[in-house]
Amino acid sequence: MKLSEVLVRPVITEKVNLQMERMGRYTFVVGKQANKLEIKKAVEDFYGVKVADVNTVVVPAKSKTRFTKAGLLAGRKPSYKKAIVTLAKGDTIDLFTN
Repeated sequence: MKLSEVLVRPVITEKVNLQMERMGRYTFVVGKQANKLEIKKAVEDFYGVKVADVNTVVVPAKSKTRFTKAGLLAGRKPSYKKAIVTLAKGDTIDLFTN
């Protein structure tokens, strides 16, 4: 897989920000076909850091409904794969600048 197919985007939430500060863990949405070795290599090449550990989670699809003037709208949110990357001691990634 290409680097652009492995790392889709970083996840920015309050929980993830807390993990970044305290434990050096960063969360990314990754391609469904990507494995842990490809994710580790992609993060190391793209950000120039040393990766200590990679954990992956496949988030299941969810059904969503909402009431509107036109009636009940129903649909599905797709499933996706998420990787939680722990960096080596002393390494950081600055996701908030270009």
